[in-house]
This record gives sequence, structure tokens and C-alpha cells, in this order.
Amino acid sequence: MAEITHPPMDQLQDLEYCIDSNPSWAETILLAFQNYILMLGTSVMIPTLLVPAMGGTDRDKALVIQTLLFVAGINTVLQALFGTRLPAVIGGSYAYVIPVAYIINDPSLQRISDRHDRFIQTMRAIQGALVIASSIQIILGYSQVWGLFSRFFSPLSMSPVVALVGLGLFQRGFPLLGNCVEIGLPMLLLVIGVSQYLKHVRPLRDIPIFERFPILICGTIIWIYSLILTAGGAYRNKPIATQISCRTDRANLISTAPWFKFPYPLQWGPPTFSASHSFAMMSAVLVSMVESTGAYKAASRLAIATPPPAYVLSRGIGWQGIGIMLDGLFGTVTGSTVSVENVGLLGLTRVGSRRVVQISAGFMMFFSIFGKFGAVFASIPFPIFAALYCVLFGLVGSVGLSFLQFTNMNCMRNLIITGLSLFLGISIPQFFNQYWNPSHRGLAHTNAAWFNAFVNTVFSSPAMVGLTVAVILDNTIEVEKSKKDRGMPWWVKFRTFRGDNRNEEFYTLPFNLNRFFPPT
Repeated sequence: MAEITHPPMDQLQDLEYCIDSNPSWAETILLAFQNYILMLGTSVMIPTLLVPAMGGTDRDKALVIQTLLFVAGINTVLQALFGTRLPAVIGGSYAYVIPVAYIINDPSLQRISDRHDRFIQTMRAIQGALVIASSIQIILGYSQVWGLFSRFFSPLSMSPVVALVGLGLFQRGFPLLGNCVEIGLPMLLLVIGVSQYLKHVRPLRDIPIFERFPILICGTIIWIYSLILTAGGAYRNKPIATQISCRTDRANLISTAPWFKFPYPLQWGPPTFSASHSFAMMSAVLVSMVESTGAYKAASRLAIATPPPAYVLSRGIGWQGIGIMLDGLFGTVTGSTVSVENVGLLGLTRVGSRRVVQISAGFMMFFSIFGKFGAVFASIPFPIFAALYCVLFGLVGSVGLSFLQFTNMNCMRNLIITGLSLFLGISIPQFFNQYWNPSHRGLAHTNAAWFNAFVNTVFSSPAMVGLTVAVILDNTIEVEKSKKDRGMPWWVKFRTFRGDNRNEEFYTLPFNLNRFFPPT
């Protein structure tokens, strides 16, 4: 048999900067700005989807986008300093769309005739639900319950979960790119060409600019191209849907965004509380917790760090719960989770530096305060982002599959668990999604609307379904005799903070705070 030249490795070696190493300041600032540009896609899309349904105007939408970006900056800094300390951007989550849509369609709110008043009252109801529901992550995180539950994880069960965090978002890739193929497809081909085929070309000294800044380079080229198409009248007589996807002036963000606006807590008024709204929102909090867990595992691998121990994972979930509470207090219309696309960017640029993400949070807050400047970048057509998602979500999915190197994939037990988790993790959410739209209750349609939202949210999440299937099967089928096959001898040393000497380097709190919060 030929010698195996690629044995399993705890940490990826094909990256240039790990979590604690930093590029030059010029590179760091440009990389941080690139992270900011990338997270604009989700930050603009979610309010664009929800605010009009709430009765809000274009100006309301611009203010919500500014608020979402501002709070995302705060949450990213908190997570990078005191949470998992991984280079993970914290942004808005699509997991909250279903429970938010349930609140929007609440008959008591729909009866409000004045659109602006309905927008304000709906926003306050969403705020109250987020504040109450955030307690789930705060309690599970700081009580270490989520860390205790993570002891049921193994490389075999985590692999499909992390893979589904990326691959499960396929509907935001080519299906949305296809809404404006003349912009999206050139962007996709250009990103692949620049980042992969030109990555060794270095026109500026020793800096691989094509590998480091593919989004800035390709995004600028295609954005200018789309501006030319818009100004030239290419979409003048096209259907409204095409104009929304392709035109650079369709979102009305630049004209409606204020020059200066400092988001502050309770800016829409005090939150209103409803038990049914809060229970519905708790489903999204659970889903975002699972999706973030998978994203943290991927981020640790792409930052050349060890998998976060149970204590660190719980700490990160606790801070994420505080982030969701801030979402509720400020009024961002959605909750927070780890930005999967920004995790993928760590691998695409081969830079896993924590400092880059921290500075990107500064860009988020700066451009949210000075709204006109931020609105210019927010006017980038969404198919450009969809093209990037095709690359970045796929990269995160492949990171999940890389955990299988620590397991025995010549074992039929492992093949069945992996295949079933991946297949059901894609198939079940697709089944639920085809029955759901904002004006209908979805597949679950009992008389209890909050229950419908809860069930539809949980089963519409690929990562949630994949985790449920993988963890149950992995911990009930031939558990004792399959420890080596599951990869437990490699995994067990990362369960506790003291289990591996490298954990202290990656996950120790700053400012000597470990004296007051000793790891377990």
C-alpha cells in the first residue's frame, strides 16, 4: 500500500495568519473593511424583507439597517474580547424570520390602520420577544448547561452539523444569483478566477492582493458594471422583481438614510411583552445557538485554533444571548448569530486574525452612525453577495466534512450516521420551507400560532435537524465499541480548558480576567 502523506491534523496548516498573529496594519484595515462589506448582504436583506411588512417606510428600513449594523459591531467586539475569542463576526440571522413574521401577522397588530403606528407597535412587540427569548442563551451559556450538552458531541456528529451550517444555506446562493444572472454569474466566475488562479500573482511587493482582497477587487469591478447597466437603462422596462435584484438605485437607501444618526436603546419606544410572541421567538434563539455552535467549530479550524472547549463554547453562547438582548433593546428586527459568510472568508483569504474582525466591528459602527456613507455600500445589488455565498458557504461546508478525517469512514455505522444526518438535514427543512411564506402559517398550522412558528422554525433549520439526528444516532448506536471509530480519542482532550496546552493561548480572557472567571 502506498504511504499516506496527509495524516489527520489538529490544525489547518494552509493559512498564513492564525488567531493571534496579525498582518501589517494596512492589510489589516483593508481586510477588516472587506469583512464589513461582506456582512452587508444579510444586514440589508433581512430589514428589506421584514420592515415593509411591518408597515415601515424606506426611511424606517434605512434606520433599522443602521441599527442592525451598529449592534452587530458591538456584539462582534464583545464576542471577540469576552466570548469565544474567535475571529467570528456576529450579525443578523435569518432564523428569526419565521417568528418575526408570526408577530407581524398578529391580528391585534394588523388591526392598526396607520402604517407608521403599526410599524412602531410591531417593532416594540418584536423587541419584547427578543429580550425575553434571549434568556434562553444567557441561562444555557452561563450555567454551563450547553457545555455539558456538548459532551455528547464527537467529530462524527459535529461534521454534518458544521457542513450543514454552510451547505444548508444553498437557497441563498445560486437561486438568488439567478435573479440577475448578468451580474451574479460574472461575479462568481471573477471571484473564483481572482482568488484561486491569480493567488500567486503579486504585483505589489510581497502582498498577495488577489488572494487577500478578492471581494474588494471583484466587488468593485462588478458593482461599477452594474452601475453602468443601471445608468444605461438596461432595466428600464424590466419586471419589478428584476429591477429590485439588478438596479443599484432600487433600495432607496442613499436618499432616505440620514447623514448622522446614533442608534440608542429603546429608540422605538419601550418594548411590549407577550407570552405567545416570546415562546415563538425562543425557537429562533435555540436554532441560532445550534448554528453558532457549528460556525464556532468552523471558525476555530480556519483560525488555526483548537476546537473551543465546552467552557469556552458556553461562554460564547452566554455572550451571544446578551447580544440578542441588545438586539431587542435597540430594535434590530432580528436576533444575532455568527455570520457564516464571514467565517468562510477566513479560509478564502487565509487570514484567521482576531484583530481583523475587531477592526471590522469598528467599520460597522462607524458607517451605521454616518448613514449616507454606509448607504452607498449597502446599495450593492444582492446577486453580487449571492455569488460570494456560493463560494463561502461551500467552503464552510467543506470545513465541516474535514472533521471526518478523525473518524473511521470505513465503518458502516459512521457512513450511515453521516449520510442520514446530511440528507435529512437538507431534505426536512426543504420540505418545511416549501410550505412556508410570510402570509401563511407553514406546514404546522394548529390554532396556536406561536406553536406553529416554533415548529416551523426548528424544522426549517438544516443545522438543527442535522444536530438532532447526528447526536441521537451517534450516542445510541454501538456507543462503547465505537469510541475510536467516532474519533473520541482525538476529541476528548478538547472537552476541557486544561485538556490541551494550546487552549490557554487561544481562549484566555484579556486583561487578566481569568483570575476572576477561572476556566473549567
